[in-house]
Amino acid sequence: MARREPNPDVRHGRHVVYHLHAHLVFVIRYRRAVFDDEMLTRCEEIMRKVREDFEADLIEFNGGGDHVHLLMHYPPKVALCNLVNSLKGVSSRRLRQEFTGRVDRAVIHGRFWSGLYFAASCGGAPLQVVKDYIENQKRPD
Repeated sequence: MARREPNPDVRHGRHVVYHLHAHLVFVIRYRRAVFDDEMLTRCEEIMRKVREDFEADLIEFNGGGDHVHLLMHYPPKVALCNLVNSLKGVSSRRLRQEFTGRVDRAVIHGRFWSGLYFAASCGGAPLQVVKDYIENQKRPD
């Protein structure tokens, strides 16, 4: 039997093999449209730097005038809420410092991001395939 090539997206830790992805969406407070291409580019650079501390990968990044989308690959030792808080906190601080004129007019009470965010797990097999696989496991007699 031929050996399968390892999937480069499946990561290995000391006691774990994992393949965790999350789609995240962050919205600017009050949905104020402050982003332009330059600011989105800088936001991506900041978030790519932050993710290093979590041993996570920013697979894809894009956004509109009032929000950003991220596709993250992260290890199971990372609580997703901690990663999100760091991404939002550091990017908020740096973007407010670097784009003072644009952000001050649009953001009220010193906050850049809305307190809410969207997170969805993604990748791998569809849920029904996983459910069927588990259901069809042979139980010992």
